[in-house]
Amino acid sequence: MRPEQRQALLHEGTGPRALSAYVEIIFDNTDGRLPVDSEEVAIRRVIGAKKDQYFLNKKMVTRTDVMNLLESAGFSRSNPYYIVKQGKINQMATAPDSQRLKLLREVAGTRVYDERREESKEMIKETDAKKERIDEVLKFIMERLATLEEEKEELKEYQKWDKMRRSLEYTIYDHELKDTKKKLEELETRRESSSSVTEKLRENLQSAAEKIKKLSKELRDIRQKVAANREEKETLSSENSGILKEKTRLELTIKDLKDEVEGDDSSRKRAERELAKLKDTISAKQTKLDEIRPQYEVMKKKEEECTRELSLKEQKRTELYAKQGRGSQFTSKAERDKWIQKELKSLQKAIRDKREQIDRLQDEAQRDAAKKVMLEKKVDELTKELENHRDNIDGQNKSYYDMKKRKDTLQTERNELWRHENQLQQSLAGLKEEMQKKDQGLRSMTGKATLNGRDSVRKVLQAFRERGGQCKQIAEQYYGMLIENFDCDKTIYTAVEVTSGNKLFYHIVENDRIGTKILQEMNKQGLPGEVTFMPLNRLVYREQDYPESNDAIPMISKLKYEPRFERAMKYIYGKTLICRNLEVATQIARTSQLDCITLDGDQVSHKGALTGGYFDTRRSRLDLHKGHATVSKEIKDVEQQLSEHKEKLQRIESEINQVVADMQRTETKNSKNKDVFDKLKADIRLMKDELSALERSKQPKERSLASLDSSLKSMQSTEQSLRSELQQELLTQLSAADQNEVDTLNDDIRRLTQQNKEAFSERMRLEAEKNKLENLLNNNLYRRKEELEAALQEISVEDRRRKLENCQAELTTVNSRIEDVLRQMHGLEKQLETSLKEQKEVGAQLEHWKGQERDWQDRINDDAKDLEKMSSRQSVLLKKKDECMKKIRDLGSLPSDAFEKYQTLTLKQLFKKLDQANNELKKYSHVNKKALDQFVSFSEQKEKLMKRKEELDRAGHSIRELMSVLEQRKYEAIQFTFKQVSKYFTEVFKKLVPQGHANLTMRTDKDKENDDDDEEGASADNFTGIGIRVSFVGKNSEMKEMQQLSGGQKSLVALTLIFAIQKCDPAPFYLFDEIDQALDAQHRRAIAEMIHELCSDAQFITTTFRPELLVNADKFYGVKFRNKVSHIECVTREEARDFVEDDQTHT
Repeated sequence: MRPEQRQALLHEGTGPRALSAYVEIIFDNTDGRLPVDSEEVAIRRVIGAKKDQYFLNKKMVTRTDVMNLLESAGFSRSNPYYIVKQGKINQMATAPDSQRLKLLREVAGTRVYDERREESKEMIKETDAKKERIDEVLKFIMERLATLEEEKEELKEYQKWDKMRRSLEYTIYDHELKDTKKKLEELETRRESSSSVTEKLRENLQSAAEKIKKLSKELRDIRQKVAANREEKETLSSENSGILKEKTRLELTIKDLKDEVEGDDSSRKRAERELAKLKDTISAKQTKLDEIRPQYEVMKKKEEECTRELSLKEQKRTELYAKQGRGSQFTSKAERDKWIQKELKSLQKAIRDKREQIDRLQDEAQRDAAKKVMLEKKVDELTKELENHRDNIDGQNKSYYDMKKRKDTLQTERNELWRHENQLQQSLAGLKEEMQKKDQGLRSMTGKATLNGRDSVRKVLQAFRERGGQCKQIAEQYYGMLIENFDCDKTIYTAVEVTSGNKLFYHIVENDRIGTKILQEMNKQGLPGEVTFMPLNRLVYREQDYPESNDAIPMISKLKYEPRFERAMKYIYGKTLICRNLEVATQIARTSQLDCITLDGDQVSHKGALTGGYFDTRRSRLDLHKGHATVSKEIKDVEQQLSEHKEKLQRIESEINQVVADMQRTETKNSKNKDVFDKLKADIRLMKDELSALERSKQPKERSLASLDSSLKSMQSTEQSLRSELQQELLTQLSAADQNEVDTLNDDIRRLTQQNKEAFSERMRLEAEKNKLENLLNNNLYRRKEELEAALQEISVEDRRRKLENCQAELTTVNSRIEDVLRQMHGLEKQLETSLKEQKEVGAQLEHWKGQERDWQDRINDDAKDLEKMSSRQSVLLKKKDECMKKIRDLGSLPSDAFEKYQTLTLKQLFKKLDQANNELKKYSHVNKKALDQFVSFSEQKEKLMKRKEELDRAGHSIRELMSVLEQRKYEAIQFTFKQVSKYFTEVFKKLVPQGHANLTMRTDKDKENDDDDEEGASADNFTGIGIRVSFVGKNSEMKEMQQLSGGQKSLVALTLIFAIQKCDPAPFYLFDEIDQALDAQHRRAIAEMIHELCSDAQFITTTFRPELLVNADKFYGVKFRNKVSHIECVTREEARDFVEDDQTHT
């Protein structure tokens, strides 16, 4: 079916599209009719959008398998009438006679005979064509034989001279051949001698190449050493310049510091002398001041007492005079008393104010005294703290300079490490360059894919190690390549390498699982390269019995390897012997069944094969790989040294950074301490200034207090006088007592005034002297003393001294380093001079050996050219030899005397006779030279063709007989089948129509209906059709043809024919689709009875809308069509009858 037809079958209407559908038949196989070991056999056909699939018991099979299975169960392909579709009855009823004959042929199985007949016709056709070609060739051969018979006589005379010619030519060619062989032997001798000379030259060339390689390496190392020395010299020179600059700076700094320190020392000495002198002066002045102060205080006290008494006396006198004056001032006592009361009030207020002022001054004096004590205590504390800070600053300065020394030492060590690191890096770069060259050489000789595989395996192993666990175990069970796991003497490198071949780069693993895991990981990561693994668990070798000979040793005995790799080593090298020379190798290989090899790489297999030739040892993969491994090991060592060096450098760098950080912290701390130190000094100075101010303000306050006290006493005296006056009468004159008191007071006042003047003048003298001494001490001597003490205790002095000491120590270190650098530079200059000298010598040797190499290479090339000429000459001679031998062979069979007859003749005589023979042969130039051979050849061909023709005649006769037999069998099969079908047709029709009669008639091209008795010479091709004649009313009534019957009668006759065919070729089950559609009830009952009769040996499945077929049925199924889908349900007989009756009623 086409795709659109399949889709239409699978899906119709809307909704999800169906992609497939199936139909399934389940057969009861309890009787074992189907050749399947199962009681039920399910055959399913799945119809898809593109193709169909078949399943037998849920197993996919082909359509042919299903057809063969059904054929074996009796479902004959030649009889398709065990399934009768709807409309098939009408088709058969209206079919012509020829169609029924075609049906009968299919039932009889004549198709096989037709196919065999067609094949036989083709064979006869081919046989006739071959016979025609043979006849044509025979005709040509007969004509040619007649012509050749006439040419035979002339041919005999020709053959006589031709034999002579060939004998002469043979003798000439034989002479040339012998001469050529002689020349070839001479050339071979020259080649052998040339080979020995060339071999010696190659040995010299190889020796020169090794020498050049060694000298080149030495020269490269010397150049690297020279470059390193020059670079180190430049580094040392640069360092020396820096150190010299540092030295100059230190010298200048030391000079400045010395000047400053010397100036500080002289200043200190001057200051110390001045301070001592100043202390003496201060002591003397202080002593004098101490002597004056008591006198001054006494005079001051006396003056104050005199002043106070004088003031009191004057106050008293004034009061008395005032009292006298109030007598005239006031008119009455009351008025006076009132005024006195008022004065007392104001006086009391003034007294209170004075007392408050006195209290306030006393409080201030007490506060000043407490403050003075506090300030003195604080000054002492700050002075101690100042000393502590001074000690801290000194200690930090010392620590700073110690750390600076440590930093300089570490920096020097770091510079040394940098130089060493630079040397290591240069060495590493040289080794990596050498390793890269070896790797490139190995890659060019081994192949890119192999080394890519090696690198890929290493990446995979690294990944496994990083993962850990089982992956790490896999990496540990990989043992490297074969070439990495053994060592041997260099003399057998060539033999080992030729024996191993590419197996040198096979990878050894513990077992095949390890190799599989590595390959899977390589494929997973997409890594390139080719890898071949040698699993130790898969390698099988046989222990060998080596021959005892002084000329041969087992190769395995010369290899050094670990015992665990013995299996791999014996697998590769266990069957090989190293022999002294090729002759010994050939002999031992023939007798011991072992492979043998010489030290030069010439190999003899135990099977007899011989391989070898020149092997360039300079391109030895083994040597190159061992060199590669050595360089790789050196690189690892240097990288390890470099790593350790970098760790040490990093540690020193870390220490330097730590020291610098400590120095910065110390410097910061020191700076803070200096700031605190300066602040403390300023605070102490301020506090001392404040103490001086308190001391200066003390005396004025004391004087004010004394003045206030005197004034208070005067006011109190006045108050007392006024109060006493209140008790007295108002008088215009003083009383006698008062007058006496005034006189006394005047005397006292005069006396006190004189004493006060004397005391004042003495006090002023003492005060001037005291102030002078105090000013001298406070403003001059004490301040200068403080300045001198501060100068002597100045931090910068100690700092400069320490700086000077550190600079001098640094200068010593720098001088020592300069000496070391100069010594190193001197040593480097010597090394450089020696290295340059060695470089020159090695360069000269290298040029010498390169010249030797060129000379030997030129000689080898000359020998090669000579050898090439000899080879060309040899090829010419060999070609000539081959030509002579070819000419001798072309002469064909020679006369028996040809080998000896003309051997005594010279070449000149031979050529003379040859010319004579050729002249005679020219007379027979028209003769067919191969007439005799052709006559024999054509005669043989004639015999062969005659025999072939006879064989073809016999074959054609056999084929025609076979065709006749096939035609007869076909005829008999048709006749036999026709008779059976005709018999069953009559019987079945009699059962269906008891009063009727029917028969079948075979129609021929001669319209003979009854030719069954005369079968001689009959052919199946004469049959044209099968006619049917029936009568429904009686045997003696008129027989009718199919065209004369009604529709129902035609259907009945067609059913009769189908039943007859089925009886002739029965099937296990039948499927009839509405075969009773056109029949009346009587005939439907007859059909139902016929089916019931036949169902004992087969199963019948019928579809019907009539009740007659339901009578004898065993099971009933109703087919309903809902929502465009058919549904099949099992029903009872009554339900089936009701369904059929309802259908008939509606109809």
